[in-house]
Amino acid sequence: MTLLYIVLATLAGGLLSVGIAASLTVHLLGRVVKSLVSLSAGVLLATALLNVLPEAFESQAEPHALFATLLGGLLFFFLLEKVELYRHTHHHEGDGHHHHHHFDAEQAGRGGWSVLLGDSIHNFCDGVIIAAAFLTDVRLGTVTALAIIAHEIPQEVGDYIVLLNAGLSRTRALVYNALSGAAAVVGGVVGYFVVGPWEALFPYLLVVAASSFVYVAVADLIPQMQRRLSLRDTLLQVGWLAAGLVIVLLAMSGLQHNH
Repeated sequence: MTLLYIVLATLAGGLLSVGIAASLTVHLLGRVVKSLVSLSAGVLLATALLNVLPEAFESQAEPHALFATLLGGLLFFFLLEKVELYRHTHHHEGDGHHHHHHFDAEQAGRGGWSVLLGDSIHNFCDGVIIAAAFLTDVRLGTVTALAIIAHEIPQEVGDYIVLLNAGLSRTRALVYNALSGAAAVVGGVVGYFVVGPWEALFPYLLVVAASSFVYVAVADLIPQMQRRLSLRDTLLQVGWLAAGLVIVLLAMSGLQHNH
């Protein structure tokens, strides 16, 4: 059953993002992404700080080793993003980020392979993280998967917009998104069979997961939210951020009540 949970959880984000991308216009997608960026920042921070890290530190692992792992994880994801293998695309031309013309074409690279490679590696890592969380505890896996899905949807939709602006057809861009989403399933299955026998590693993998969530939220999502906005847009932004926190708290409370 655990493997089934992992496969379903890793499939969910990719299927939802492809469905949203296929059903909405680019203009509406841009508006959706802006709101989902704030929502996913709240979900990622709440999951990392209120759920994943406490679970890791309640284990028998030595706290100094866990903190060292947290630091190493943050540096690892920083370096991975430096070489463009851990991409977070939540923008498009005309979104107010003042990118130069043809910016998205450069981001996509030749034939979209740059976006596909970076996003696939990102999703593979997410799959391993989901597997480790489910192997630790089904409730923890559920909340962790929720956090990853909340971030994966704006990420995949953002990649889709980038590919469209780079000149790809809707069909081809959707196929690329589906392929990159499938990498999460591969990561989940690999994590289940490779990580599963090594239970002593679970606390450290949870800390790596938390470092990924914190890095994405603090280095990527929150800086995007720091643009000068009207009072109405600022209140909406804060509202979506708070909604992300509430969703995680409600999910944690509901799962504890059911168990």
